[in-house]
This record gives sequence, structure tokens and C-alpha cells, in this order.
Amino acid sequence: MYVNLAMITHSPTEIVIDFSRVMPRTPKSRVLAPHHHDADACQTAVQSLEDNLKKFESQFGEIKIWGMPNQSKTIGFAADDDKSGDAR
Repeated sequence: MYVNLAMITHSPTEIVIDFSRVMPRTPKSRVLAPHHHDADACQTAVQSLEDNLKKFESQFGEIKIWGMPNQSKTIGFAADDDKSGDAR
């Protein structure tokens, strides 16, 4: 199953992760796989994911997340560093 969106909510007793797929020109997405877990199970899953991501990155290199701050490559317009306000 392909998903590209996860909506995470919680209550005092559980954490709910709803996995969905959003496609272009589709007005709505529907939940494909709801997962209800207690906090202990989620903490264990987070630790397991962190461990596996470290192993993955040591083998294949850093995973780059587009749109995150401090990326070396800029896309689109860049701000002008000249803040003097002089008209040219």
C-alpha cells in the first residue's frame, strides 16, 4: 500500500496514526490504514525507526528532506542581500 500522508492525533489513552494517499486532482483523500496504539507501543516503534534509519543512512548516505532549513541548494527566488533600499 502506498501512502504519502500520515495524520497523527492522540487522546489520554492512545495515539492514532491515520495513513492516507493524496493524489493530484483528487479533492479528498481517505484513510487507508488507521493505527491505534498505546503510548508504550509508539515509543518502542519510534526507537526502532530511529535505529533503522541510522543503519540505513550509514549504508546509503544521509536522507535529504526537501524544504527543511539549512539546505545548501536554493530553489526559486533568493532574497537580495542589499538592504540599503537604494533604487537602481
